[in-house]
Amino acid sequence: MPAPLRLLFTLLSWRNIAYNVTLLKHSYKRADEMKVFGYVRVSTAEQATNGDSLETQKAKIVGYAMMQGWAVDEIFVEAGVSGSVPLADRPQGERLLASVGKGDMIITPKLDRMFRSASDALGTLEEMKGQGTGLVMIDLGGDVTGNGISKLVFTILSAVAENERDRIRERIREVKRHLASQGIYGGGKAPFGFDVVDGRLVDNAEQQFTLAKMQSMRKAGASLRAIGDAIGLKAMSVKRILDRADATIA
Repeated sequence: MPAPLRLLFTLLSWRNIAYNVTLLKHSYKRADEMKVFGYVRVSTAEQATNGDSLETQKAKIVGYAMMQGWAVDEIFVEAGVSGSVPLADRPQGERLLASVGKGDMIITPKLDRMFRSASDALGTLEEMKGQGTGLVMIDLGGDVTGNGISKLVFTILSAVAENERDRIRERIREVKRHLASQGIYGGGKAPFGFDVVDGRLVDNAEQQFTLAKMQSMRKAGASLRAIGDAIGLKAMSVKRILDRADATIA
């Protein structure tokens, strides 16, 4: 090998050694000074009362931290909170985001425990990267703020999780529509035009008359505002009532 190339390789080797030593020192400093937080969540009151799912999630977090030589400072437990709620709007999620700082690490067992959608996940991820906070998703194999490949996988799985939640919500809506068509109350607020009696939907004569008038006016081409003025409701309320009535019929 020509002398200039040997010199170049030598310089590059020493540079890599110096770089790795710097990283090693930095990692030891982080291990000594950083705080490690866990985050777990279950979505229903039944799961929150049972606690099995929460304990399993906690055990995974503690086990992962032990393998990394970390001590977990606190685990934030979100009991009985739906995944459709953004992380920052959850009681413990808000506390978690207020507690972490530069150099700290968050560990959660699965992506869907922490985020409601791809946009929520990616927005929070960018904020964490900006302040130098790490985020470990155990199901993704490590710190998703670390490199481009992790972010790509994170993005794809966030979108998949969001799509799955949308499908579940749509199935629930279909079941409720079917129950309503059978006169069975499926939970939530009773549709306009009905009362709930012994678990079944029963016609409310006054509201049914109003609903028929609204539908007749709409079919004749009246605007939502005009219909609202005629029956004493806001246009948006008229739209919501008619849309729900159409969905129930469908």
